[in-house]
Amino acid sequence: MKNLKRQWKFIVVLIAGAVGLISQFALHSKSLFSIGNLQFPVHAIIIDIIGILMAISLLLEIFHDWKTGRYGVDILAVIAVVSTILIGDVWAEWMILVMMTGGETLEDYATGQANKELRALLDKTPRIANKLVDGKITEVKVDDLQVGDTVLIKPGQQVPVDGQIVKGTSSFDQSSLTGESVPVTKNPGDDLMSGSVNGDVAVEMKVTKAAKDSEYQSIVALVKSSQAQPAKFVKMADRYAIPFTVISLIIGGVAWAVSGDATRFAEVMVVASPCPLLIAAPVALVSGMSSMSAHHIIVKSGPTLEKLARAKTFAFDKTGTLTENQLIVDQVVTDDKSFDQKELQSLAASVEQQSSHVIASSLVKATDKDLIHPVTNLKETTAQGVEGDVDGKHVKVGKLSFVAPGHEKLNVTSTAVYVSVDGKFAGYITLKDKMRPESPKTIERLRRQGAEDIMMLTGDHKQVAEKVAKEAGITDVRSELLPSQKIQAIKDVPKHLRPVVMTGDGVNDAPSLTAADVSIAMGAKGATAASESADAVIMVNDISKVNDAVAISKHTMKVANIDVLTAIGVVIIIELIAFTGVIPAFWGAILQEVVDMITISLGLLAKTKPSDKQFGLEEK
Repeated sequence: MKNLKRQWKFIVVLIAGAVGLISQFALHSKSLFSIGNLQFPVHAIIIDIIGILMAISLLLEIFHDWKTGRYGVDILAVIAVVSTILIGDVWAEWMILVMMTGGETLEDYATGQANKELRALLDKTPRIANKLVDGKITEVKVDDLQVGDTVLIKPGQQVPVDGQIVKGTSSFDQSSLTGESVPVTKNPGDDLMSGSVNGDVAVEMKVTKAAKDSEYQSIVALVKSSQAQPAKFVKMADRYAIPFTVISLIIGGVAWAVSGDATRFAEVMVVASPCPLLIAAPVALVSGMSSMSAHHIIVKSGPTLEKLARAKTFAFDKTGTLTENQLIVDQVVTDDKSFDQKELQSLAASVEQQSSHVIASSLVKATDKDLIHPVTNLKETTAQGVEGDVDGKHVKVGKLSFVAPGHEKLNVTSTAVYVSVDGKFAGYITLKDKMRPESPKTIERLRRQGAEDIMMLTGDHKQVAEKVAKEAGITDVRSELLPSQKIQAIKDVPKHLRPVVMTGDGVNDAPSLTAADVSIAMGAKGATAASESADAVIMVNDISKVNDAVAISKHTMKVANIDVLTAIGVVIIIELIAFTGVIPAFWGAILQEVVDMITISLGLLAKTKPSDKQFGLEEK
């Protein structure tokens, strides 16, 4: 609404100017009344009324800012408007209004790209549950479920609320909540989190938490809460506000004192209008956002660029961010000398080829097609494993307790499947998340670009997380975290290591993304919940784009700062010329337009390619 209000201000000023031009130059309207030496024709009255209203509106904003401890250059705009009204220079006043409201509109465009509605996340929120009443299924609203109710969760369905399994065993995909890359088998007595997806077997669950207190719904609430309290952003120009304002007022005051003419003060104030300062940063930011888009990165707000340029800490989710959310074979360990690694993998993959389980499909995909042989007498035991005959051998693949019940427990810390052949334990195959090929280089480049701390936040097990982190080159590893713990990890980052940039995907990352100073979502595969919550979205499946985002941000802010400082320098020079009285107010306003064009041209340089150093490409 605020942005719309500013746009209407700009439109009203333009309409007033058009009406004024017609009134003065087409209709040749005469003065309706006068005050002293000032004449007030229709166009002057219209523009003065708008100027007064705009000045009052801006003053109210200034007073509000002062209460919050923020001091901006807007006061000069008010002084410039009032000065032109007092000396009766209508068109100088109108041009100041155009640049003032136009600058606000352009700034809003730069910071108004965000679309943080949570439609996709809300659409995926469970709404209907299959409640069991006297053995019969009744569809009820999720919000109507009470603690103690029994719910049937069919294959492929989302768990509606937090609960505990009372009947049935199945595997549940919790990756969207915890980041675990492998579905987890749940048995009677085990807890279920809302938002997790059931596998192939229907289970009955007793409700332990109402919808409003359940995990998935809590994530939605966290994101909503973050959206309702957006971080405040101080305009870049405001950093220079006090010294620039003081210098301008001194020059104007001395000009008045020396000449003894208030018009001289007004002439200085007209050229002291902060329009170039207000335009400089937004133009550079829009240009930087355009450059981001060309590199397949959608940035939703201008302030994101400034924070990215200053970022000191980078946090990454594991599954689907540093890794590809795809399992690959890590080790093939044989326990029987009669089988080599190749044959063991061949037998295991052959038995698993018809299973839909993610581990089975990953194993089959990682095995050469020539090594996968026909299987007969196939039998699958839910949540335990599969068995069948391959090349005359009876092969069992799955949990150790299934394939070799009497075998001693093995110290295997990775995701693994165990294999027995003809009733004898033959070995095991471990799998790991497939690292994105660009992840290690991305981490290395971030350090070159000035990152002081890089951490990995994941819900996966410690051993799995540490393996991935070591391969990626990350030493700060936080594992086995729930969404709320990820948020706390980000909040605990000390002030001297901020801003914090969080990169992730999936529903479980949404709250931690909103907790970060800058959030980046990997949106190439439709991670809608994370994308809606993020400040920036990488539209291709390439995490190295985080480096590009940092480089473009640093380049953009460098251009923006040069632009602002150039605008200040040029304006002060023009003020000193106006001090002598050689620049009338109207021509001062025209000169402001020239400065504005210079400012815009400099701002557009943000679209140029950053240096190799900013991209983090130079060797140490």
